[in-house]
Parts: sequence; C-alpha cells; structure tokens
Amino acid sequence: MFMFDGGIGQIIYLIFFFIFIFFYSRIMVMQVMFKLERSAEMLEGLSRKGKNIVLKKIKKRPDKKIRDSVNQFLEFFMITPVSLDPYGIVRKFEHLIDLEKDRFKYFVNQLNPKANEEEKANIMMGLSGAMSLHQIAKIVRHYVELIKNTKSYNLALIVQMQIPLIERMAKGLLKGTEALANGWVVGDGLGPLVATQIIDNSKTQKVDDETLVCRKKYKNRDIIIIKAKGPGGRTGNIGRVLDKIGKKEKIAKIITIDAAAKLEGEKTGSIAEGIGVACGGIGVERAYIENFAVKNKIPLDTIIVKMSQEEAIMPMREEILNAVDKVIPLIDNAIKRTKQKGKIIIIGVGNTSGIGNTKKEADKARPQIIKISKKLKAIEEKEKKKRYKLFPF
Repeated sequence: MFMFDGGIGQIIYLIFFFIFIFFYSRIMVMQVMFKLERSAEMLEGLSRKGKNIVLKKIKKRPDKKIRDSVNQFLEFFMITPVSLDPYGIVRKFEHLIDLEKDRFKYFVNQLNPKANEEEKANIMMGLSGAMSLHQIAKIVRHYVELIKNTKSYNLALIVQMQIPLIERMAKGLLKGTEALANGWVVGDGLGPLVATQIIDNSKTQKVDDETLVCRKKYKNRDIIIIKAKGPGGRTGNIGRVLDKIGKKEKIAKIITIDAAAKLEGEKTGSIAEGIGVACGGIGVERAYIENFAVKNKIPLDTIIVKMSQEEAIMPMREEILNAVDKVIPLIDNAIKRTKQKGKIIIIGVGNTSGIGNTKKEADKARPQIIKISKKLKAIEEKEKKKRYKLFPF
C-alpha cells in the first residue's frame, strides 16, 4: 500500500516537474505581462488626461475637428541631424528647434486665433507636455505587444524593472502639463524667478519674441539680466541673446542660475555653487554661452537649486520657492569676486510659466505656489499611507 502510494507520488512529482520545465517561462511571462498590461493602460490613461487638459485650454467644448487635429499633432516629431561630422551640429539643431517652434505657433494660431500671446505660449507648453506623455504611453505599449508576440521573459523583466521610474516620470509629466497649460509656476521656473528678484522693478527690454534683458546698477556694478519673457510658458533664446550682447560690450563674468536634478536622499531646495553653464535642454543655448566664454576667456559661475526631474516639470514646491531668497546672497558674492572691468551678465535659466518680468509681477504668483504646493503634499501623504498599508516595511 505504502509502495503504491509512493509510486503514485513519484509519478505525480515527475509530471509536475516536466510541466514546470516546459511551462515555467510561459507562466512567468504571463505573470509579468499582467502587471505590464496594467501599467500600459495606466500610462495611456495619463496620456488621455494630458490631452484633455490641453483641449480644454484651447476650447471649453472642443469639437471633433479640434480633437482630430490635436490627436494628429501629438504624433509630430523632430529627426535629429546627422552627427558623423560634428562641425556645425549646433547650427543644425538651432535650425530644427526654430522650425519646431514655428510649427507649434502655427498650429496653436490655427486652433485658437483669439487667444492672447501669453495664452498661446501656455498652450504650446501644454501641448509639449501632452506630446511627451503620448510618446511614453506609445513606447510602453510597443514593448508590451512585442513581449506578447515573442513570449520573451528576459525582455519582460527588463521592461518591468524600468516601469516604476517610467510611471513616476509620467505622473510628474501629467501634473506638469496641467501646470504649463494653466500658466502655473513650475519647478524649472527657479532661474527666471531669481532673475525677477534682481530686476526688481527696473525696466526690461524685449530682445526677441521669447527673451528680454534688463540693464541696471547693482552692488556698484553694471549688470545685464537675461531671462525668458513671461508670464507665458517660454524658455527663451538666452544663449543667442548673450552672444549678440557680447559682440558689442565688454563682459567680465557670466552667472547662470538654474534648477538641477538632485540625487535621491538630497533635499529638495538645497543649493550648490560651481563653475560652468547650468542650462538644460538640447544644448544649443548652452553651446552659445560656452563658445562665447571660451573665446573671450570669461569666468563662468553657476548656482543651482536641486530638485528631482519630476519636481522640475511639476508645479513649484514651497521648498524651491524658499530657496529663491537664499540664492541672492550667493549672486552678490559672485559679483564681489569679480575683479575684472566690464559688465556682469546674470542669466535666469528655465521656464518662465506664471512668472512676470519684474519682482512685483512675479511676487503675485507666490500665494498660488504655496497653495498648490500644500495640495500636492496632502495628495502625496495620502498615497504614502496607502502604500504603507500594503507594504508596511
């Protein structure tokens, strides 16, 4: 009896052993695919929400024609120039970026010709955010379908490992799309916000459609402040404007102020000083500043305020706002260290969404920043409590 039971047990064990060998990888793929499918659907939902935010800014009740136009425009792309011969690559990028901006302006003008200049700038920024969300959702869906077709467990694991970071970035992008479309101040507005504090209520001069300058006496030195034109969402042509100014005037130092990505564990709003050019983006404006500085042997001082990548595109946090006043003394010290004769250029790098062109105009946004920041913190605390209940470790 015992031998018979033992024989049946061995047979059952062997059956399960061979099933495990032949079907283990498929079972694991199915398990991972279930999670990836849910993530893909969630990202597609975020993409739809981002698109709807922009549609409502264009028109409260968008018709089918507007919806179809926006859907088609979300597929817009830019092919990067050939870089086999790196000489002239900056000019190629500059040309393509200008063409891209013109195309965005034309599209927004067609959809909402009655909107003012600042509203159109906000819609353009909102479209850019919605487009990024759309691309993320498409790419994740591509890999999900590819894994379904190939049944590749290794590929499924690679994608699964990246999903938490992708979801985190997508959630930040959705909040950023809402902020930019509505003309709220985002984390990346740190540079322009600092610039307005130094501009105070002095006169500003518009240099081109996106950039303005302010010339004034500050700390017994002649300074030139460069920032993107607000309060619409713009980043400005700060490098090209600097290059034009530098050809006509003697420059003693260039100081750039910008938001910078922090490491996990570092505090949001912490400040660091260094040398070089703090300027994100594709690199065109930064290249102009660096080339000008190297050619004329001009010192480059930089001050950064640290934040995560998501915080840079999301509505500005109170910790970042509080850092603005702490940056000013560091700029004053950088000016004091400048012994050479000539003018000092201060560049507020970043997106000027919701930020006016003087201190008085910019300070109007402070109550809104604090209000939205508190709302975001309350939402995050609720999410943390939910996660703690599921994983209390």
